[in-house]
Amino acid sequence: MTAINPAYPVSPTPEQARAELVSTLNAIEDKLNVPRKVSRAVARGRVAAAKLQRENPAAFVGAIAAVAAVAGTAAWALARVIAVR
Repeated sequence: MTAINPAYPVSPTPEQARAELVSTLNAIEDKLNVPRKVSRAVARGRVAAAKLQRENPAAFVGAIAAVAAVAGTAAWALARVIAVR
């Protein structure tokens, strides 16, 4: 009778191999699917903004004002660069 050598694992059944392959492919897709990652990040941002608006309206208004100021400054700087050329 021969002993099982732990260096050579028992090969998985086709169902186990298929399940492992599906799991690996899903993990790769989750990691590399940029549109899905962006949509998840946007969804998390919306939830966070809604929570901030409910819990601290003054901070929410301040954050909106800060974003508007940054966007306005960026637009002004871009217009200035274009106008100088």
